Amino acid sequence: MRNTTTTPPVGPFESRDVSLWNLFSGYVLVGLFGFGGISASMYFIAVEKRAWVTAEEYTTTLALGQVLPGPGLMNTCIIVADKFHGLKGVLLSLIGLLLCPILILLGLVTVYDHYAYLPEVQHATYAAAAASVGLIFGMGLKLGKAIIKRKSALLFMTCSFIAIGVFKWPLFETMLVLAAISIFVGYKEIE
Repeated sequence: MRNTTTTPPVGPFESRDVSLWNLFSGYVLVGLFGFGGISASMYFIAVEKRAWVTAEEYTTTLALGQVLPGPGLMNTCIIVADKFHGLKGVLLSLIGLLLCPILILLGLVTVYDHYAYLPEVQHATYAAAAASVGLIFGMGLKLGKAIIKRKSALLFMTCSFIAIGVFKWPLFETMLVLAAISIFVGYKEIE
């Protein structure tokens, strides 16, 4: 019997008019503002600012990007760009995503190489690391709001936190087992 209280699974992105320039410039901004990781800036641009995808679509795409080989957020970029403009969109989005970080990194490495011994530079590095942790925590809260719409999602989040964070079980094996079980439970909820 179909459960009518649950939301339907997220399928392909709804048709939205997203131009190549919109994708390219959006991912330039993601790369430019992605200090400490691009997850927060990618969510802000793709969901909140440009509305390429909904929070649910983003969460689903991010989850898929994380389980595919390679960097999860780059996979998410590729999936989103491919949905709107295929290979051309993917190439432009990846160039946009990587352009500013590579230029900034080259500049910072050059400067850091000359001044790394200074205590002020070392303290700034520690402060940047703390800010990065804050960004990751804030992103986790935003994604949690989009994910926790079913009790089973909360159950699997709690199980993974306890298994990996408390019991220190191996990450790969734990996620493999929990992912398989959650897919089965999600399938049964839809039936």
